[in-house]
Amino acid sequence: MRSLFSKYLLASTVMLAGTLAAAPAMAEALVDVPFSFTVNGKVCPAGRYQVGQDITRNLVTLQTLSGSRSFAWVAGPGDPSPSDSRVILRFDERSGDAQLRSVQYGSKITRRLDRAPRPSEYVPTRVIQGQGQ
Repeated sequence: MRSLFSKYLLASTVMLAGTLAAAPAMAEALVDVPFSFTVNGKVCPAGRYQVGQDITRNLVTLQTLSGSRSFAWVAGPGDPSPSDSRVILRFDERSGDAQLRSVQYGSKITRRLDRAPRPSEYVPTRVIQGQGQ
């Protein structure tokens, strides 16, 4: 009985390792943001950012190419269609300051990352699309 259990455990481990080795660790895309913006109270400079998604496709990351700033959020189904493959950063502009509103990676999107505008408040939104995936 013990031998059967150890063989089953070994077979399961080999299958899991093969699955993880076949899947890419993280898919990535590059996004050029031409202005500085705020995320979680931190100012990020204008420049090129790397947007990634983990193998479970439930975690989206945003980081500078230098690695000086890095953020991660849970992403789930939202407005994008299931076949959408775009990488999009949405920003709200308030008083000359751009704030990251959401990150879309394919058909997954983060929750709203900045505060929602008041009903009487007009907040323009800027959309920047990434490249390569």
